[in-house]
Amino acid sequence: MGIFSTILAKLGFGDDQPAAVPEVAAAPSVAAAPAAAPVAISVVDVVARLEALAKANPEKLNWKQSIVDLLKLLGLDSSLSARKELAGELGCPAENMADSARMNMWLHKTVLQKLAANGGNIPADLL
Repeated sequence: MGIFSTILAKLGFGDDQPAAVPEVAAAPSVAAAPAAAPVAISVVDVVARLEALAKANPEKLNWKQSIVDLLKLLGLDSSLSARKELAGELGCPAENMADSARMNMWLHKTVLQKLAANGGNIPADLL
């Protein structure tokens, strides 16, 4: 399991994934199923989940701007090596990988975009 898959699971994305697979598999035999298939992916309230974790955390973590704080909030390894692994997993451009500050900014934005692409409700101002 990759780091991004772990992030998805920690935020509850995995809870809805198994339910979506049988509906997609049934689509060829049922004419109305293709229209219903997009409904199978439910929205995960990422902000509410992260805000709840932040309130319960003794540290003041700025997950809205920092990939390190976001990873810490989820109880994941936030070390440079873990962030480089996640950046590689998500396809970070080589020029960003060479500069940790640029990589961190790219990584934070990309993680939030990928969460949104997977059904997370990320506000536009965070994207």
